Amino acid sequence: MKKQAGFTLIELIMVIVILGVLSAFALPRFADFGGDARTASVNALAGALRSAANIAHAQQLANGAALGASVTLEGSAITMVNGYPTADAAGITVAAQVSAGLQAAFDAGTVDYVVSGGGATGGSTLTYTLRANCTAAYTAATAATDNTAPITASPVVVVTASGC
Repeated sequence: MKKQAGFTLIELIMVIVILGVLSAFALPRFADFGGDARTASVNALAGALRSAANIAHAQQLANGAALGASVTLEGSAITMVNGYPTADAAGITVAAQVSAGLQAAFDAGTVDYVVSGGGATGGSTLTYTLRANCTAAYTAATAATDNTAPITASPVVVVTASGC
């Protein structure tokens, strides 16, 4: 008589049921990778804005230039206010090398960030919005009188990630 090897039909069904139950508990944990990716993207943008502001400020100090004088980094002129990049397309956007409205390569029908606000004066805020409540906002440095020492506040980058 031959000895049978392998699984019975009932054993296979039980394994499938157990895998189904395990996946039902595990799936919700892995289902929100999109939200995690958007949060990481906004945090990365915020880091780029902070770094770019500090690098531009360091370049201005190294040049010994006036607080409102533009600086050039990697061949690009960056407008400055109070010793830091302005909160507009010619300031922090150039310094951080952020392309406003850049289309995502994986989904050509969507725009990565929508840029709003901003200005060339101290305290102006430029907001990069990925979706509602998923933003990074850069506020330019402030002084009692623009481009006159002392600087009352360095630039601030605020991330809102509750809607990512």
